[in-house]
Amino acid sequence: MPVLRSVFFLSDRTGITAETLGHSLLTQFDGIEWRKHYAAFLDNSAKIQDVVDRINTAAEQEGQPPLVFSTLLDPAVLVSIRQANCYLLDFFESCLGVLETALQQPPARVPGRTHILGQDASYFRRIAAIQYALNSDDGNNSKVLADADVILVGVSRSGKTPTCVYLALQYGVLAANYPFTPEDMEDRVRLPTLLQPLREKLFGLTLSASRLQMIRAERYPGSHYASFVECQRELQWQNELFQQFAIPAIDTTGISIEEISASIIDRMQLKRRLYGT
Repeated sequence: MPVLRSVFFLSDRTGITAETLGHSLLTQFDGIEWRKHYAAFLDNSAKIQDVVDRINTAAEQEGQPPLVFSTLLDPAVLVSIRQANCYLLDFFESCLGVLETALQQPPARVPGRTHILGQDASYFRRIAAIQYALNSDDGNNSKVLADADVILVGVSRSGKTPTCVYLALQYGVLAANYPFTPEDMEDRVRLPTLLQPLREKLFGLTLSASRLQMIRAERYPGSHYASFVECQRELQWQNELFQQFAIPAIDTTGISIEEISASIIDRMQLKRRLYGT
């Protein structure tokens, strides 16, 4: 029976940073079922008092102080949160003092700077990359594909589209995809004509036949398309293609989209455009 613990993610803006960093730390602890609470835009006394009351209620109900992950910047708000019955882990306060000493200047303590529009050009690059990923989905236009930083190739339902969107959103990478079709597989193993001049941009996604069958069966149950035999046949053709043309590839079975994307960035030596230029 897992232990039930409450955890709060607090911020005076979106709360994305507190949640992301907090979640990364919590994954290191097993046997706990987390009851998650979120409080963003804590910018007035009523909201602050409400979250303090919620923290104290959780502590009373569970018989132990909840965890609180914070990216709050207002010292007065932090004073109020510290009065609650909790274990407070404040990411900014634990780091800003060291940075202030190292950089010899005080922090601005302006909430939301991570997500300010126009703070750097990378934001607009990422928006453009997302639009590109959507416009080039299942790409069959050679001009559009030529603009790509990377072209993900693989059989239908191998995870190309969500990976392209993630690469665009997180890294500003122009990621297109090309799905191998039954027509591509009619002849011997050969690289589709459209992809031949773009070979250096190709990166393959593969997975186990059982996993591919499960994914396809969710959308087209009982179809030939979703049969294990068909999934196995297509994957065999695809993997032979990857090997014959030395196309780098990753087996995505059981791997998160974050790890898939990071592997593509690393192996293709793509420029990360999350922050800065």
